[in-house]
Amino acid sequence: MIKLPFISQQPIYRNSEQGKILGVCAGIADYTGLPVNLIRLIAVLSTLGLFFVTLLVYIALGFILEKKPHIPDQEQATLSIEDILSQADQTLKESEQRLRKMEGYVTSETFSVRSRFRKL
Repeated sequence: MIKLPFISQQPIYRNSEQGKILGVCAGIADYTGLPVNLIRLIAVLSTLGLFFVTLLVYIALGFILEKKPHIPDQEQATLSIEDILSQADQTLKESEQRLRKMEGYVTSETFSVRSRFRKL
């Protein structure tokens, strides 16, 4: 599992399910968010000038990168509208409670006194 922090926080994998040969281009496309056909085109164009280097890098990545883990269908299930709305409602309620606490502190005498001391 390789992580490149300047692109994404998720690990890069080979995607054999969508790949043509080893799934390296499909894995790079998943990782970068670019279309897989663009990555394949770049790989093909790079073979025109640097055939052996491109081939060597592709084969090396095919052996170095781990295969993308398969996620069962039940984990891929999408949330219903009711679940999404209840999660949003819960998040808004929690945010409102934090905002009320903050507002209570900012309007209190404690905040006023601390603010005056900082100005001294």
